[in-house]
Amino acid sequence: MKVTIKETQNPTILKFEFPDFITQNENFEFKNIDEAGNSPLAQQLFYLPFVKTVYISGNFIAIERFSIVEWDDVKEAVAEQIEKHVNEGGVIVKQEDNKTKKQPITVYGETTPNPSALKFVVSRMLTKTAVEYKNIDQTSSSPLAKELFKFPYVKEIFIDENYISVTKYDINNWDEITLEIRSFIKQFIENGGTVLEENFIQETLVEETKKTEEFDNLDVTSQKIINILEEYVKPAVAADGGNIAFESFDEENKIVKVILQGACSGCPSSTFTLKSGIEGLLKSMLNDDSIIVEAANA
Repeated sequence: MKVTIKETQNPTILKFEFPDFITQNENFEFKNIDEAGNSPLAQQLFYLPFVKTVYISGNFIAIERFSIVEWDDVKEAVAEQIEKHVNEGGVIVKQEDNKTKKQPITVYGETTPNPSALKFVVSRMLTKTAVEYKNIDQTSSSPLAKELFKFPYVKEIFIDENYISVTKYDINNWDEITLEIRSFIKQFIENGGTVLEENFIQETLVEETKKTEEFDNLDVTSQKIINILEEYVKPAVAADGGNIAFESFDEENKIVKVILQGACSGCPSSTFTLKSGIEGLLKSMLNDDSIIVEAANA
């Protein structure tokens, strides 16, 4: 099993992501080796003198370091140690303890470039596949989204990785409703509420396989565009509570059509982002100044 190293907004914390979930609807935080009794891997990591805190949630292990080292000097060695432990059959978290320990979660709000959208970050992995809801009728796969739409000021909901992006109507200001939404999300998840139905998760796995097959049938330029969006653009827009998806490429007119989701949808700065950011990036990386980028759902 190979882990992927991901930076976070906190320079002292680094995430080591797995290709699959390593916990189910639980998260763990260990401050020292004594607290990590039900996690042999966390105990092993605490033998490293720079490890301050170990978080285990969803499909990742996050490690907070002391300032005696920089991550660039040790991150590869830590990744190798995690991989070695797992590949040799080592236990990450003892399953028998998972059911007896209910850990509280944290939820905090982050502003986005879209003044109508706020990103609520959860200390737990929610999904590996982004999903967008424009109204309550679309929420059969998400009990959480259905409940959020019952607030009169909620216009759209976007869920991805460990956050929920909420777009509001203009009837309320964020300072009037942020605490209410944050508290509701926190209590809903802590009380065992379902964010996304299991059958939806299984369906998305099938869809991912289908997308892979469709990718293989695309022309070379379209494949390059998708790879550029995935590697260079999606991480940036995800940090702002949104998502961008490839729709099509017209080879004759050199028009790339994309779909904007979450906080990116309806954002006043989205046109600037498309033209000055994404379009410029594609022109440069594809070495073609005639490329035009348009939003299919603008």
